[in-house]
Amino acid sequence: MMPHELSAGDVYFSPLLLVILLAFLASVVTAILLNKLKLARYIYAPPYVFIAIMTLYMVLIDTFWIKF
Repeated sequence: MMPHELSAGDVYFSPLLLVILLAFLASVVTAILLNKLKLARYIYAPPYVFIAIMTLYMVLIDTFWIKF
């Protein structure tokens, strides 16, 4: 399947932009849940874990939902 653009009106966007946005939002929700459940205190470097979770979400979204 060839990559294609997403269109919003007359503006074309890369599907990668949507994947990054969705992965960021999902990782923010995950970080909020980790803070609410007080599991974030066991993490040594939270910014690195946030980037790792975001990367994991990007791979999963690209594999199973939006192909870029």
